[in-house]
Amino acid sequence: MATEDPIHSKGTPAAITGARALVRTLTAHGIDTIFGIPGTHNLAIYQELSRAGVRCVTPRHEQGAGYAADGYARVTGRPGVVVTTTGPGVVNAATAIGQAYSDSSPILLVSPGVPTGHPRDGRGYLHESRDQSRAIGALCDWSHRVTSVREIPAAVARAFGHFAEGRPRPVHVEIPADLLDLEGQVKIVPPYRVMPREPDPPALDEAAGLLRSARRPGFVLGGGAQRPGAAEPPVGRLAMRLAERFGARVVTTVNGKGAVPESHPLALGATLHLAAVRRWLAGCDVVLAVGTELGPADLWEDPFALTGRLVRIDIDPGQMHGDHVADVAIVADAERAMRGLAERLDVRLDGRLDGQADVRAGVRADGRGDGRAGGRGDAPGPEREPGVGHETELQDLVRRWSGQLAALRRAMPPETVVVGDNSMFVYHGALVGMPMDPPGRFLFPTGFGTLGFALPAAIGAKLGRPDLPVVALAGDGAFQFTLQELATAVELRLSLPIVVSLNGGFGEIREEMLARGMTPVAVDLHAPDFPALAAAFGARGLAVKTPGELEEAVTEALRAPVPTVIAVPEGD
Repeated sequence: MATEDPIHSKGTPAAITGARALVRTLTAHGIDTIFGIPGTHNLAIYQELSRAGVRCVTPRHEQGAGYAADGYARVTGRPGVVVTTTGPGVVNAATAIGQAYSDSSPILLVSPGVPTGHPRDGRGYLHESRDQSRAIGALCDWSHRVTSVREIPAAVARAFGHFAEGRPRPVHVEIPADLLDLEGQVKIVPPYRVMPREPDPPALDEAAGLLRSARRPGFVLGGGAQRPGAAEPPVGRLAMRLAERFGARVVTTVNGKGAVPESHPLALGATLHLAAVRRWLAGCDVVLAVGTELGPADLWEDPFALTGRLVRIDIDPGQMHGDHVADVAIVADAERAMRGLAERLDVRLDGRLDGQADVRAGVRADGRGDGRAGGRGDAPGPEREPGVGHETELQDLVRRWSGQLAALRRAMPPETVVVGDNSMFVYHGALVGMPMDPPGRFLFPTGFGTLGFALPAAIGAKLGRPDLPVVALAGDGAFQFTLQELATAVELRLSLPIVVSLNGGFGEIREEMLARGMTPVAVDLHAPDFPALAAAFGARGLAVKTPGELEEAVTEALRAPVPTVIAVPEGD
């Protein structure tokens, strides 16, 4: 029996150009915004985007387009789409695509490629590259070069199916430039419903048994525990219910920050990289890890070894046999798996969390167990043990910015989306020293560790969720990677505070050099007058000196009709 052609399974074929097939497929999948820069070879795409009423956001560099699409995807839960031209346009976006791969962001990069009849050895074609698809494919989950107009809808639909079915990493669809204006008989592939992957019941039973018998349980939540766009991350709420049931402390990775309320007495925040927290985790007899690699970029230690039993919940089966092999592997949608555990452990799911109470049964407000948190006759409850002991380490880490971080917390509404760059002010300061509760979101480029993320990603976040306040945090070194995107933010009339911490260059690398006994070299950078530079772009610019001035500046910037660059000295 002949199988049904997936491209022609519905509707009537129509003779349309490759560019129109692309845009019709994008809009059929709910895309109303793209990020990119027009070029000679993608004009047909932009013509169709305009006809379809798709909003075209034009950052000043394709790397900024990639970061903006990433920020958009992280706050909306919808894929971000980047459209570039051939050759340098694709390569310019490569760093952002690598970052999206590391952080599991659903980004679709669409680009033209050299024409179908292009000779393999090259002929001096504009923007010619030897193998553009292969180059970008090394940084994303997959890259597909189509060979006909008819193939375009299926390739694009495959990308959206990929985002919905598994770990949502970026992908690339390359369309040879000659196909964009060429007509072909195609049918648009509509979106299809993807059911969440259900957990294996025996695996849930085994995991529940381990948690019942645990004396020193610990939970680790990563980016896979987030649900972008949700008022309250459901996986995080389920995790806190289980934590309250067993007196387990909960730590998040950087990408998991905001998945659980960090004011809760059992929540340790995004502190997995602190030595005391690593010691605590290594000493847990049962660790429940949800949607996390437990990788060196989060632990800041390699190698790291657990001593207890490890239960892993992840949509990616490859995580089950990585650096930390699962004793119980649950390959499934995280929310479905956590609900299954809660049902087996008789954990109630309604009502509010107990995190606002000063004292709870089983765990005091200081987070120390009293032996009663097991709550059932067949469960021994956690051992009586001292706190994790990370408080002094945490205070020492954030001391230089404590006043500034407190000022930011006072100025920002609870629902603020905070977008951080790879800057000391962020990963040594705001990440651990500025607790967030849902629905707060903290966007940060982990793993791949790029610089220049904050401003363009904040632009994407603000466009994706204009109803939410958004604040960008960066150091002076990182900010200069993409500061040209100020023009984009001004053009879009975004109310966007951008706090820039001044330490005269690449402060972290400077400190690492000193720690090696080196004389610092190539890290002390001339910084422009950032407030004056902001004014030149048409933005607001302020220089503040005290936490009080910072609080006032951020409060005003959240009401301003244009972005505001706020320069602050490193430390209080």
